[in-house]
Amino acid sequence: MTQLIFEKSISGMTGVTITDETVDVNTLGIKEKFLRKEEPELPQVSELEVMRHFKELSDKNFCVESGFYPLGSCTMKYNPKVNEYLASLDGFTNLHPHQSDEDAQGALELMYKLQEALKEITGMSAITLQGSAGAHGELCGMMIVKHYFKSKNETQRTNVVVPDSAHGTNPASAGMCGFNILKVNSNEKGQVDINHLEQIFEENKGTIAAIMLTNPNTLGLFEENILKISQIAHNDGALLYYDGANLNAILGITNPKVMGFDIVHLNLHKTFSTPHGGGGPGAGPVGVVEKLKEFLPVPVITYDGKKYSRNYNLKNTIGKIKEFYGNFGVLIKAYAYILMRGNTLKQASQDAVLNANYLKEKLKEYYELPYDYTCMHEFVLSGDKQKADGVHTLEIAKRLMDFKFHPPTVYFPLIVSEALMIEPTESENKKRLDDFANAMIDIAKEVKENPQNVLSAPHNTPVKRVDETNAARHLDLRYKKD
Repeated sequence: MTQLIFEKSISGMTGVTITDETVDVNTLGIKEKFLRKEEPELPQVSELEVMRHFKELSDKNFCVESGFYPLGSCTMKYNPKVNEYLASLDGFTNLHPHQSDEDAQGALELMYKLQEALKEITGMSAITLQGSAGAHGELCGMMIVKHYFKSKNETQRTNVVVPDSAHGTNPASAGMCGFNILKVNSNEKGQVDINHLEQIFEENKGTIAAIMLTNPNTLGLFEENILKISQIAHNDGALLYYDGANLNAILGITNPKVMGFDIVHLNLHKTFSTPHGGGGPGAGPVGVVEKLKEFLPVPVITYDGKKYSRNYNLKNTIGKIKEFYGNFGVLIKAYAYILMRGNTLKQASQDAVLNANYLKEKLKEYYELPYDYTCMHEFVLSGDKQKADGVHTLEIAKRLMDFKFHPPTVYFPLIVSEALMIEPTESENKKRLDDFANAMIDIAKEVKENPQNVLSAPHNTPVKRVDETNAARHLDLRYKKD
């Protein structure tokens, strides 16, 4: 059992002495009422014990370097260490955001060239790199939608169409911009129901601002009718918004512009190998077609053939969405990955699609597959078979941890009962995929033969079964001394 750092405290032990001088608090300008009357109860440990403590905690974490991370819709791919090295170069880390353009030409050049690369990848006419995450970029995109129609005096466009399989950030971002959400259903193939979409536009003619889609969708299926969807939106004067969470499936094969999209947000941590989650921060660039260029947040990075500059002169800009210019270190890592892969980015997507289809075919005999079609980079199984035997998807996910695999996304998308959303990414080899498939198959068999072993899992993890609901609702983040 891991002890808390307070429990490792030894009276009188110290790790570092900051100063041997007496500090006169009166010279610090701190008001008397804010001063402590007694010493804070901090742990007393040596530097070595502090290091051991955090190393012990680190060893309990699961990360992509320690095992397979098939987290559907999140693309937890390997982050090349060369990216980290390049982002740590002195010329980047020692820059100050208040330095003049003349003193930051290298950084501005990198950002400009990243913009150009993302323009080519997405087909968009202009890019902003300011967004600090995919959801932040999504909010930026919807702000552009709102501002665009305001500039056209079409303020009656208060509705946004979102599929029933959408990522939760879609309705959230639209709602934060004041839009009403109109849900379009999926058809029997797991794609947008065109008849329902046409009905929605007919009943709300002239009041829809945008359709928000990811393609492939959250079921890992490519929207075969995407050009028809684009036509329906544009014929009514609406915009088509691309949630770029699943771009990892189509690099170099197609792009949002070809599919008819007007606005794109990207998740650099998902598609371009920058760290995800606790390894963040993130970055969420936004791309737009020509008619929306003037609505991007400022500044945008420009180049006149001699000098790179931060340009604030966009007459219809939505303003600024991030202090300075976003998370610059993340941009360095994404640019390094794009340069490293070059035209093999297409191969990355092809391998991701191959890996997903390989796993899907191996597992569909043991788990229900609601939409049995060729998938893209991910696919969604259902644990309904296992539920009928008294074992829910959550228990399957917990049991999988005993095999040293991170569980896939569970219970999403909502249109699939007992959903298991699996994305292997292109980083994993066939041996690793086979090991994962065998673990999933073993669990399916175990549900039939020894369900209690699954219901009581995990057995081999540092922390066993926890009450997630209470943990989320009753946070206990403070050490209470006996």
